[in-house]
Amino acid sequence: MSSMENMMKLAQIGLENGRDYSGIGTMKRIFGGSINEAFYVQTIDAEFFMKFHANSPKGFFRSEALGLRRIKETKTISVPNYLSYSDQPGNAFLMLTWIEGKKNDKTEEIFGHKLAKMHQCFGRMHGLQDDSYIGLLPQPNELNANWLEYYRDKRLKNQLDIGVEKGYIFGERQKQLESLLENLGKWIPSFVEPSHLHGDLYSGNWIVGPGGEPFIVDPSFLYGDRHFELAYTELFGGLPTKFYQAYQESYPLREDYEDIKPLYQLYYLLAHLNLFGESYGESIDVILDKYVGKLS
Repeated sequence: MSSMENMMKLAQIGLENGRDYSGIGTMKRIFGGSINEAFYVQTIDAEFFMKFHANSPKGFFRSEALGLRRIKETKTISVPNYLSYSDQPGNAFLMLTWIEGKKNDKTEEIFGHKLAKMHQCFGRMHGLQDDSYIGLLPQPNELNANWLEYYRDKRLKNQLDIGVEKGYIFGERQKQLESLLENLGKWIPSFVEPSHLHGDLYSGNWIVGPGGEPFIVDPSFLYGDRHFELAYTELFGGLPTKFYQAYQESYPLREDYEDIKPLYQLYYLLAHLNLFGESYGESIDVILDKYVGKLS
């Protein structure tokens, strides 16, 4: 764990890079998830949230900062502003505005409507021109007009390769995944609108700001099928019922959503397998049995 003295120095650099010269009044360590160290920083002028990672991979915080900017540019849903970031080895950080508020009876409904509006903002192609990350796992990207090709070759195949290398995917599971990739076009569409997607949206990656305004945080941005995003929101506990009702009112789901939902959840389950281990293996195997069946 990093020393507070070093973190204070780093925070001061981040603040000055973002043109806040007012000086740090308070700084304390807080919980910020399983990947980064996190800090509350209060200056004379404002409050901030700083993430730090001593061994982050190349371009890690740049990728998040660019994702926040792309979402902000849609002018649909709120995200924290970033003040500055650095990917210098050993001193990588991201300085964000502090977001705090209380949920009201409209917050969840507003969240659904605003995410639907973001999903109605489209890119030219699927994927992303820059490589990114899901957690700390590298996510190679490309821009591709064909969603099926991008999802199969850059998303699922990448997690398959990582899993084989880490020893989590072998034998029957590997055979089933390889067979699924060969036949994925039976379910996943090739040509759909490339929506702006948060890319890592589950119950832990939205927060409430002033006036009950919903904010989305920690993006792993891409352009893609919006149903990929919605499928992940349902995976680990799901989002509030009012959110889904409002989303459906604003931008109704395709009729094939329930058929393809497990195949979109598969990517995130594979990523969790590769990040955290075999506890996610059974859920993966259930999906493979459903769409591929036993091969041996």
